[in-house]
Amino acid sequence: MARNAVVEWQELYNGLREGIEAGAFPDGSRLPSEPKLIERFGGGRHSLRRALAELAHQGLIRTEHGKGSFVQRTGVLDYRISLRTRASNNLAELGRVSSDQPVREEMVPAPQNVAAALHIETGAPVYMIVRYAFADDVPINMSVSYHPVDRFPDIDKARRSRQRLTEIYKTYGVHDYIRLKTAISTSMPTAETARVLRLPPRQPVLVTRKVDADLNGVPIAYSEAMWPGDRIQFTIDNSLEIGDMTAADAG
Repeated sequence: MARNAVVEWQELYNGLREGIEAGAFPDGSRLPSEPKLIERFGGGRHSLRRALAELAHQGLIRTEHGKGSFVQRTGVLDYRISLRTRASNNLAELGRVSSDQPVREEMVPAPQNVAAALHIETGAPVYMIVRYAFADDVPINMSVSYHPVDRFPDIDKARRSRQRLTEIYKTYGVHDYIRLKTAISTSMPTAETARVLRLPPRQPVLVTRKVDADLNGVPIAYSEAMWPGDRIQFTIDNSLEIGDMTAADAG
């Protein structure tokens, strides 16, 4: 009997997962009610709930109290933070297609916290970029970044040509850069954040505050980003850098 119960919930889990991965249940859609799922896949209520719990654990669905279960096909993304973190590379390694949507770009005076992070005077001109980032067209963060205009004059013109920041840096002699610092915290989302990230209004978000620097350790960018906590996990990983250092020592 126990074995049959195990087999039953696993079959339900496999059937639901296959349906999600095949697109039978589109990303963001609400799963049918428990009676309809049992009618479609068979099994009992207890087995179905165990299967749904496993799907939630795998990051394939999320459950909202009083509303039901919703599909999130991206699952939980394991976002690697290292000395040379590059968002597009991170997502490509996970088999995801990255894209972004600039929302607002303009010159602004540096607020105190931004100035401190960039080692510039408060009020000095910085170029601000507000944008949304996506993995397979599913929102994974909304961010605001700041670049010192003294270091990157005319960066606004380069951005209007839709160049990626990494390519823009090269035109200013910054051919490589590193992640100098990353702080991670949690916060409750604003109504706008919840809407953009497709989250329940009371679900906490992960907040990252980071500083990128050139190879001399001089800051070139500061940014703050809000991430959906149910779709992202951060892994601090410097193994590639250790491998590079080992190879250099051997040479």
